[in-house]
Amino acid sequence: MKAPLINLISDTITQPSIEMLKFMMAAKTGDDVFREDPSVNKLEEILSATFGMEAGLFCPSGTMANQIAIKAHTKPLDEMICEVNSHVYQFEVGGYAFHSGIAVTPIISKNGKLDVELIQSNIRPNFDWFPNTQLVVLENTGNRAGGNYYTLEEIKNISLFCKEQNLKLHMDGARIFNAIIESNYTTAELGAYFDSISICLSKGLGAPVGSVLIGSATFISIARKIRKVMGGGMRQSGLLAAAGIYALENNAKRLKEDHIRAKQIEACLQKCDYVASIKPVYTNIIIFELKSELPAQKFLQQLKDQNILAHAFGLHMVRFVTHLDFTEEMLDRLLPVLRNIEV
Repeated sequence: MKAPLINLISDTITQPSIEMLKFMMAAKTGDDVFREDPSVNKLEEILSATFGMEAGLFCPSGTMANQIAIKAHTKPLDEMICEVNSHVYQFEVGGYAFHSGIAVTPIISKNGKLDVELIQSNIRPNFDWFPNTQLVVLENTGNRAGGNYYTLEEIKNISLFCKEQNLKLHMDGARIFNAIIESNYTTAELGAYFDSISICLSKGLGAPVGSVLIGSATFISIARKIRKVMGGGMRQSGLLAAAGIYALENNAKRLKEDHIRAKQIEACLQKCDYVASIKPVYTNIIIFELKSELPAQKFLQQLKDQNILAHAFGLHMVRFVTHLDFTEEMLDRLLPVLRNIEV
């Protein structure tokens, strides 16, 4: 008989708990396209108020929320600046070009984070043959940067510089609560420095689907039209919004558990001879490189034989992501398996 499945592919694979499902089934709903779904309205109000913003917009996905923000902040022939490993550049199918008709400058950084110097050196001069630098996008936490996150001082410096240069600043808050729980800043302090933030509910927070885009009332008014034309105007979506409300009230405060377990996995991998290097573990993401004699697929197959799933990030690179469905008992079963991998 197989041991229970351990799935470390992503924190997007979590299942709604019985309590969350009950909360969803009890949700009051209406037609959100007419702004008459009370559960959606409540979710948008909670998150916008939490971050000190004026309004919010419930979206089916983080990708849609990011793409709406990019389009609302730019026009064709503009350009956005982002880190080369950021989600908006790597994993959103070139949506910045498809939806918004803009160019992109992807910046290589040392740790997955932009700074003022990097941004300043990549602003285009005002020549006819260049696009207009208009938008900066930060990702918090950085997925391919091993869950690294920005400090408040780093964000403040970038924000002040963007204001001086008349650049819009958007945060892809894919795992924003993971960053907040590890930092010394509050949601309100964070919100004060951005023109818009997308907040994913289906990663560390454990909701089944959805993201909320927040910003000024004028910005969200524009964003609503963009969401509609992208096909994101949902009807009785309060059932989904209720899951987000439950997640915020019950799952955000337990994220530290995921980070502690991620550090324990890191400590185990550091003692494994087949591991060439490990990115520093900041939150709930562990990215490590295997030695040349152990391809990622061979490593993953050995895990799969033990009913453990993970994700390859390259020929010899692997990613684990801890989450609320990854328990202490699962950790206790995983660590001996990692110690006994065959090269």
